Amino acid sequence: MLPNSEPAPSIGVIGGSGLYEIEGFSDAEEIHLDTPYGPPSDAIVRGNFAGRQVCFLPRHGRGHRILPTELNHRANLWALRSLNVRWIVAVTAVGSLREEYRPRDIVLPDQFFDRTSRREHHTFFGEGIVAHVGFADPVSENLRRLLLESARDLGKTVHDGGTYVCMDGPAFSTRAESETNRKLGFDLIGMTNLPEAKLAREAEIALATIALITDYDCWKVEEEAVSAHAVIEHVHANAASAKAVLQSVIPKIPLVADWPEHSSLDGALFTDKSLWPRDTQTKLAPILERFINN
Repeated sequence: MLPNSEPAPSIGVIGGSGLYEIEGFSDAEEIHLDTPYGPPSDAIVRGNFAGRQVCFLPRHGRGHRILPTELNHRANLWALRSLNVRWIVAVTAVGSLREEYRPRDIVLPDQFFDRTSRREHHTFFGEGIVAHVGFADPVSENLRRLLLESARDLGKTVHDGGTYVCMDGPAFSTRAESETNRKLGFDLIGMTNLPEAKLAREAEIALATIALITDYDCWKVEEEAVSAHAVIEHVHANAASAKAVLQSVIPKIPLVADWPEHSSLDGALFTDKSLWPRDTQTKLAPILERFINN
């Protein structure tokens, strides 16, 4: 608890539907929310772990029912922010573009490259309010360092840093695409995490990613090209590692939301408050509350 007896802000976890099944997670409740952007991927499972309130959201819905291009990222991040989530650990499966990044290793990326095509859906702003957040360093370095410390303490094979290139999918890469991404110096490839990082920054949430390698994409010709079957096998094996890192890192996350990401809208809002449309203010109330009330 904080000195004024208010509860500490919540910690969010976005990933597979079974991540909340970790030892010590208690008082679980399902929260069904609607948002101005429609429903999130699934009910949010909220409970307590190590004295902290934690909110788990299955990215693709329980049973993995939602394609990457069908994900309603705005609804997911709005829902978490409305529950006072100020830190997010995003757990995601990725393909490796580097020989030394092997299947079942953990990578903690520190950069992204956007190859998605639906970028107008990856911002909360518009409809009369313009904002341009800083995104040069798209990952919360403080949270990433805590994840690195936890993974190393657990003896996991973890790689410190890397660039995640985000594609649409749902098909995996062609060999030409995979080789081009390697030549451009990218380290990992995935289909979901960059929109989450962009929206988290706009929502003043500190986000870092646990990237779990499932395959070598298709550039490594001596290996079998990536397939859904092979990915699923590695996803199940990686789940235990992800849960262990979460158990270790959650108690280390501060009680006070005072990292740089928690004030990322300072200096980012271009439109004068006097011109904000009332409907847009209402829509963005969980995100703009500190500006609306001042």
